[in-house]
Parts: sequence; C-alpha cells; structure tokens
Amino acid sequence: MVSLPEELQAREAAARQWVEELQAEAAELAVRLEKAREDLSRLEITRETVAQVLAELSAAEAAPEAEVHTAPEPEGASAPHGIGVMAVPPWREGLVVQVLPDVYRDIVEIVADAPGPLQAKQIVPRIGLEATTAKIEGTRGKLKRLVERGWLDEDGLGRSTLARHARGAGRVNSR
Repeated sequence: MVSLPEELQAREAAARQWVEELQAEAAELAVRLEKAREDLSRLEITRETVAQVLAELSAAEAAPEAEVHTAPEPEGASAPHGIGVMAVPPWREGLVVQVLPDVYRDIVEIVADAPGPLQAKQIVPRIGLEATTAKIEGTRGKLKRLVERGWLDEDGLGRSTLARHARGAGRVNSR
C-alpha cells in the first residue's frame, strides 16, 4: 500500500506536468493568435486601401461625366458604402474625427467634451436619442467599435474616454 505523502507527491507531479503541457499549448496558441492578428490587420489595411483607390477612381471617372450630364444624382449616391467599406477606420496619427460617420463623430465629440468618463446611457440623450434599452445597447456597440479601433479608451466599468494618444493631438473638434 502506498502512503498518503507518496500519493500526494505523485498527484502533485502529475498536476505539475499537466500545467507545463497546458502552458506550452497556451504559448503556442499565443504565437498563432498574434500571427492571425497580423494577417487580419494586413487584410483590413489592404481592403481599406483598395476601397479608397476604387472610390478615388470612381470619383475621377464620374467627374467628366458630371459635366456632360445635367440630371442631378440621387441623394446618398456620392459616397461608396456597403460590403468592403469600413465605416469606422482605425485611429492613426493625422486622422481627423471628420472621417467618421456622423453618429460616431458625435459620440467621439461628446466623450471628448465630457469632464470625465461616460457610459452609453449618458451618451444616448446627448446624441438626441430616446434613452431606451435598444438605443443604449446600440450606442454601447458603437462605443465598443470606437474602442477597438483606437478612438476611445474604456475602463473596466464600461465608461469611455477619449483615447490617450488622441488627447492633445488636436484631432477632435468641438461643435
């Protein structure tokens, strides 16, 4: 019969080996995750660049035609939209808040003008929406997207502030 201390020591050794194996797997997964993030980032940048080039080409081709045709274009046809166009681009040095869609720009300006961090339920009435659960959740999703793309920072309590790198960069203009 095995003594209790020997059994505990054997179990401890087995648990230690299991932890080491899991740590090795976690390290391998972390490397794979970082590579996947790099691939995703390159693809997003490529797609954004292609969308921008296509939009510029379309605008350049449409400019001579606009002089020939006298019929006005329907509203909303001037800006490309739909699949493949990123509505909220990742923040980078030199990018101004005016590149954001109106509601996102309003959110960033409200957060920038606030004396402290704001929650979605505090932002909803300031952007002119009724404070319903649906509107708050929609705004919360927009805040998360702005955080993911580097425009805003979020604390652990779901409150948003202007991203540290954007503060003082002169990129957010008050209304």
